[in-house]
Amino acid sequence: MINTFVNPVISPEAGLGIRVFNETDPVRLWHDPSASDAETVIRAVYRQVLGNAHVMESERLGVAESQFKRGDISVREFVRQVAQSDLYRTLFFEACSRTRSIELNFKHLLGRAPESYEEIAEHSYYLDREGFEADINAYLDSDEYLDAFGDNTVPYYRGYKTQTGKNLVGFTHLFQLLRGSASSDKDLTRQNRARLNASLMANRPSAIAPVIGVPFSWQRPTAVTDVNQLLQTVFQSQATASPTATADPALQQTIQTQAQEIQRLQAQLSDLRPFAAIGAAQIKSDWQPSMVASAEATSASLQQQADAQSEQIAALQGQLADARRYAAIGEARLNKWRSRTFNG
Repeated sequence: MINTFVNPVISPEAGLGIRVFNETDPVRLWHDPSASDAETVIRAVYRQVLGNAHVMESERLGVAESQFKRGDISVREFVRQVAQSDLYRTLFFEACSRTRSIELNFKHLLGRAPESYEEIAEHSYYLDREGFEADINAYLDSDEYLDAFGDNTVPYYRGYKTQTGKNLVGFTHLFQLLRGSASSDKDLTRQNRARLNASLMANRPSAIAPVIGVPFSWQRPTAVTDVNQLLQTVFQSQATASPTATADPALQQTIQTQAQEIQRLQAQLSDLRPFAAIGAAQIKSDWQPSMVASAEATSASLQQQADAQSEQIAALQGQLADARRYAAIGEARLNKWRSRTFNG
């Protein structure tokens, strides 16, 4: 029997779009489920793991579904097969920046956002060392996953709730990734850019913005009917946005931290470039590290600089991952040449 209840009335809670999740019990597979229970779990797994993306009939995992319905695999193993599928890889790994992909893995598989930049770095290094499928296993085989969901509960969003042992900074991050029950992570309108780079690197809370169209009560727009009043409002807004306004110290610290990270990544890329060039030539690839636009435009606002630096870091991380792969090939080629030259 499935323990699940969905309230048919979706009313965004305080404009955050989370009320429907609060009013939805976790989907759990109990002993000796019926065919309809199994189908309910399958639908819930697709919805959670694929970020509410629409799944066409041809995209469903027929073999894995049959194994699950026969009881050959658990809910957790079915989640694993969906998360390691070509569909998931295409949507949320190949089409995303490295950081954005890791953000979505946390959201889809652990039901929360990453809490620190160290978590991003850990999974980034894991991807470089072990690869995509092994990184997915790292989420699903973790103590956190087993404690939160076990073998028979479909993962669900829980990061917006305060929890024992979780800091309040991390509590705010999921609101950047979860924007209501009707949103889809398949949406490419923001080009799948990372959402949390600046906040994670500065270890500061993310801004909690209301769902579009549902402003907080103190943000509701007021009607302006007088033209003079309208012009005054416009000029006041421009004055507020002036570059001479007092800078946010936390944002300045973020920019400084990101600049240091950019220098570190550029140095690593420079060190790998000779071996990577040999490896690329060995497999007849035309790989070359592309120039990444600098984010040091003085005319941009601090927030624009921080966002540009976040994109620069994501691009450098992607190039570094490629460089490591080609460098491994190049180093192996050189070692083979040395062996033949000095031992032959």
